[in-house]
Amino acid sequence: MPKQYLLLAGQPMLIHTLEALLAEPRLSSVWVVLAPDDEDFTASGCASRLQRHDTRVRVARCGGDTRAASVRNGLRLLAAGFDADDWVLVHDAARPCLPAAALARLIDTLLDDPVGGLLAMPVADTLKRTDGDGRVVATPSREGLWAAQTPQMFRLGRLLPALDAAVEAAARPGGQPATDEAQAVEAGGARPRLVLGDARNLKVTWPADIALAEGFLQHLMDTR
Repeated sequence: MPKQYLLLAGQPMLIHTLEALLAEPRLSSVWVVLAPDDEDFTASGCASRLQRHDTRVRVARCGGDTRAASVRNGLRLLAAGFDADDWVLVHDAARPCLPAAALARLIDTLLDDPVGGLLAMPVADTLKRTDGDGRVVATPSREGLWAAQTPQMFRLGRLLPALDAAVEAAARPGGQPATDEAQAVEAGGARPRLVLGDARNLKVTWPADIALAEGFLQHLMDTR
């Protein structure tokens, strides 16, 4: 089962992620972009839970082969009903512990920004580059380095063309997909703003992250 449907603190990870977004009243709608053949959405109980959830939630079965393609396809649906100047926030389904304060800080900081930006954390650990065989070949300086998080927030009219270009570039021989929205925007010459994120806003990637995320979520539920 894809990790976004794993049970954390009694409900699927995706539901926790949506609840974190829906806690922000300034978001007019929240769109869940799924692969057209995603059967786990129903099997996990997410579909039935969302029917009882906030009416701002929409489901769009238009996911692509890459993150950039999935977000691009979702934005094309939004473009039919929203203006180019409207803000869009893109969030990972596997980041269920987004604190309300971090989300509010992102929106407050960027509302008047000419470009947009993303939550991120300054890199604290020493970094090592490997030769692919488990041997260190370099120790890059961590000065000025930040670890990107989500949500990432850009105006629809800026982000959609940037992702169109990113998907086209990735399809060329030797092309590489954009790993986040900020990278696609950067490729067009813009400089997104970094907004201080939160260490609890982890992306569930490794098995140990599941227990860590569950601990954060249980604490959040106990303090509500």
